[in-house]
Amino acid sequence: MSDVMKVPPRMDVEGEAKNRDKIIVKTSIIGIVANVFLAAFKAVVGLVSNSIAVTLDAVNNLSDALSSVITIVGTKLANRHPDKKHPLGHGRIEYLSAMIVAAIVLYAGITAGIESVKKIIYPEKADYSVVSLVIISVAIVVKIVLGIYVKKMGQKAKSGALEASGADASFDAILSASVLASAIIYMIFGLSLEAYVGVIIAGFIIKSGFEMMKDTLDDILGHRPDAELSKKIKSIINEEPEVRGAYDLMINDYGPDKNYASVHIEVPDTMNASEIDELTRKLEANVYTQTGVVLTAVGVYSYNTKNDEATAIRNYIQSVVLGYDWAIQFHGFYVDIDTKVMRFDVVMSFDIKPSEGINILHDDISKKYPDYKIYIVSDVDMTD
Repeated sequence: MSDVMKVPPRMDVEGEAKNRDKIIVKTSIIGIVANVFLAAFKAVVGLVSNSIAVTLDAVNNLSDALSSVITIVGTKLANRHPDKKHPLGHGRIEYLSAMIVAAIVLYAGITAGIESVKKIIYPEKADYSVVSLVIISVAIVVKIVLGIYVKKMGQKAKSGALEASGADASFDAILSASVLASAIIYMIFGLSLEAYVGVIIAGFIIKSGFEMMKDTLDDILGHRPDAELSKKIKSIINEEPEVRGAYDLMINDYGPDKNYASVHIEVPDTMNASEIDELTRKLEANVYTQTGVVLTAVGVYSYNTKNDEATAIRNYIQSVVLGYDWAIQFHGFYVDIDTKVMRFDVVMSFDIKPSEGINILHDDISKKYPDYKIYIVSDVDMTD
């Protein structure tokens, strides 16, 4: 343990967070400006040509601009420093702002659908001009470029909100293209499809709103942690020679790039409290400097190193446990032969109730070791 202080260079977590915020704000401002101009031009075209499809496309651009405003506000509020009431920060405000954006998108889609249906029931003739078609064409190109740019910046900043906005912008370009196509069909053949196109646009807007709301609810409720991040944390922990395994990793999300975690490590029963304290502090430092994740707790499993009988018992118990399909992982085994006590953890799939799995294992093992007190803990399946 003499190399305890030899941890990787400190990752500039705060610096990366500030750079992320700058990217989000700058990209959002560009999106606001672009969408406001597009909304203004399309609104004029829609009113002059009496086109419900173009008008609804303008409303869609306006909702995109409003979404960007809320994204900026949410980002700023989320980066407020922790206080007495919120000691873990305000990062989850970003998820609440995303929920508001989803609600706005849903409202815009429902309103658009109602207006389009009215136009189908009570149709009005549109009057397109060459200028209006040129404006719509330019809007399509702008949306394509904006979509590519915003999505790229979202990937750079690791911002799901920006990536979603980029994908939405690209999809808006397709919708605008359908409006343009319906206008051209009307001018050439005199066939009015714009109200029906409006219904289609409204349907896609509503679908987008529901998907955004579902994703945000998943973030708020909590979901399976990122597989790559989990693997990296476990890999960092397992690099230490004293650690035989890392288990029960729980990552709590308090906003984008604001993660707190706990984990159990398996170490030999020969380590004393001082050595374990030194090891856990080193692990906390290594994980934070390389991933930005704060290890708030490191639990310890000890494994037998001095007794061949204990090893034989462990191997037998492991074969029994992993003989069941619903038993995903076996760890944390320790047996005290003198006091006749054994304990271990089992990760069970969601195919079986934890109490049922524990009873099955307890009955099986008791047949072989009737004199032992057996303590089994069921862990949650956090694997992919």
